[in-house]
Amino acid sequence: MASSLEPGQPYPLGSSWDGRGANFALFSAHAEKVELCVFDRAGQRELERFVLPACTDQIWHGYWPGCQPGTLYGYRVYGPYEPHLGHRFNHHKLLLDPYAKQLKGALRWSEAHYGYRVGSPREDLSFDRRDNARGVPKCVVVDEAFTWGEERAPNTAWSDTVIYEIHVRGYTIRHPELPQPLRGTFAGLAHDKVLAYLKALGITAVELMPVQAFADDHFLVKQGLHNYWGYSSLAYFAPEPRYLSSGSLKDFKHLVRVLHDAGIEVILDVVYNHTCEGDRMGPTLCWRGIDNASYYWLRSDDRRYYNDFSGCGNSLNLTHPRVLQMVLDSLRYWVQQMRVDGFRFDLGAALGREEHGFDPGSGFFDAVQQDPVLNRVKLIAEPWDIGPGGYRSGQFPLGWAEWNDRFRDSTRRFWRGDPGELPELAKRLHGSADLFEHNGRRPDASINFICSHDGFTLLDLVSYKQRHNEANGENNRDGHHENFSANYGVEGPSNDPQLQALRARQQRNLLATLLLAQGTPMLLAGDEIGRTQQGNNNAYCQDNPLNWLDWNRTDPELLAFTRRLLQLRRQYPVLRRPWFLHASNFSPNTGLADIQWLGAAGTRLDDTAWHDPAARCLGVLLAGDATAVNPSTAAAVEPCETLLLLFNASADAVLFHLPEVRNATGWHFLLATTDDFPNLLAAAASVTLPARSVAVYALQTHADSAPLPRSEHSSE
Repeated sequence: MASSLEPGQPYPLGSSWDGRGANFALFSAHAEKVELCVFDRAGQRELERFVLPACTDQIWHGYWPGCQPGTLYGYRVYGPYEPHLGHRFNHHKLLLDPYAKQLKGALRWSEAHYGYRVGSPREDLSFDRRDNARGVPKCVVVDEAFTWGEERAPNTAWSDTVIYEIHVRGYTIRHPELPQPLRGTFAGLAHDKVLAYLKALGITAVELMPVQAFADDHFLVKQGLHNYWGYSSLAYFAPEPRYLSSGSLKDFKHLVRVLHDAGIEVILDVVYNHTCEGDRMGPTLCWRGIDNASYYWLRSDDRRYYNDFSGCGNSLNLTHPRVLQMVLDSLRYWVQQMRVDGFRFDLGAALGREEHGFDPGSGFFDAVQQDPVLNRVKLIAEPWDIGPGGYRSGQFPLGWAEWNDRFRDSTRRFWRGDPGELPELAKRLHGSADLFEHNGRRPDASINFICSHDGFTLLDLVSYKQRHNEANGENNRDGHHENFSANYGVEGPSNDPQLQALRARQQRNLLATLLLAQGTPMLLAGDEIGRTQQGNNNAYCQDNPLNWLDWNRTDPELLAFTRRLLQLRRQYPVLRRPWFLHASNFSPNTGLADIQWLGAAGTRLDDTAWHDPAARCLGVLLAGDATAVNPSTAAAVEPCETLLLLFNASADAVLFHLPEVRNATGWHFLLATTDDFPNLLAAAASVTLPARSVAVYALQTHADSAPLPRSEHSSE
């Protein structure tokens, strides 16, 4: 082993193996000395310490000739412990490299991880000299080589995208057809049985809940719980070690390769708004001990305290150029080395904060927009944080899509039967032009969803009126208070066949609304098979069967219906237009406008009907052959089939008159959410739309050469 390091280079940051040795580089603006600490293969015994011999532009660096992949290391950073000035250096604490590509070992909690003496009345009045190294994961020097073969990214158009939000562990841990060692891992998700299911379902992208290495928070571990969701970032470049069944980075790369081979994109849910180090009383694991005053937003009136826009104790300060660089380098790494196709940014508004507040022209957004790597991938924001003015739905820059909570809430309220929801539902079915039609943004900027990891599952949404989060240990005070849910008379499971049928129909209604709307749909994994969390709407800390998919208890009819909906969405381009429809283009054959809103009389809704609080029935006519130009390609739009969508959230059946259309032979039934539909003939002038149901029809014109197929809701 070398007795000292060569100066090396200040770039790239992190550890970089070049075939003959490794370069180490770490940013710290206020450090006085940095030591590289090397450990044995078990990560338990410190073998050597090297002082990084050079510092260039606040980058501490050194080169170790002969260093090999697999070497385990961490840092000790020397500097002032002056919390009132924002400095919290403590060289007794082994720190993770912010650019570590892989971690080995688990975080084992003890009071030694804290820079101050736990129990002291003020953290700035004490200094903890205990060494925490044995309980800290170690960073790994990696060889990034991987044989990608003929892998090609699917590059699915936004308008064709269907997102499937998935938890790697929960999705595979109970899968009966997977070998036990693969369950709960990237390799399990890459298994042929899982891939076959995803392909048959018809989704185009998986959105993986956090897979960057994360910590189980100390307060949860004390209660015997875990940070199951993973929104507690420990390392921004390293995959979560628990998901690597072989212990190699190749597990994740293999997953991306096989998903791409199946035509499925990979989107990562990423958490750059805060870290696992929490508030001023939190542990010192990485950024806090490297340069607290640079990495975090600190209060200007007292730099002991943090500005907390995340609700988790701290917020990363992306106005600092090196912190911004870290985030951008991390994103590029996952695109270029791991080949992912996009990102969903947790509490995305926090990333756009400047000194004056949220700014759609912030340094982060500008940097991403001009970046030749990042501006080509899918970018999705959760468009809010908990800071002042933190709700920013519809205000993200061009090139971004956003989770649309207004779609979620209005759809839930409509099917629950709330009065006066018709105008709001229409806006959401239309693609939410009120939020997104500006600066060239398109309907696919709206990520439509009914359920996500945060809240009720689809089955629970129609089975519970109240949250049931007692297992979380917070006396049922956590989680959303208002879920716009309904139990239809019985809280939780019921053996009543009529109630079961109603709940099943309401699930189909919600799914149909999601997948028939303009915009980009997102499904919560398991909703298509009737997954339940037993009424827990904040199951972030439940790494147990409450969260895991039970593949032995599924709803085959709901699964078949979901597949059929996704098939219809693929089959009929009029359901996924990449531009907003405003009844400004017309069909030369039928005279129909590209979009029309109809009442039960089969005619356009007037102002009185729109604002009738008792109105719960709506028809949407989408003319597929309306003359139009695709703004994305400037080419004339190819004609396609015209569809009629009928929505009835009333508790009573409604007689709906099908609109008469010139040069057409009639409307042909395609799909319904209820089994008790009457016999619907192509020549029918009107239909009885059952209570709480959706129906879909296709127009048959004289120009059509063959009739369209009739499909029941549960058929393929």
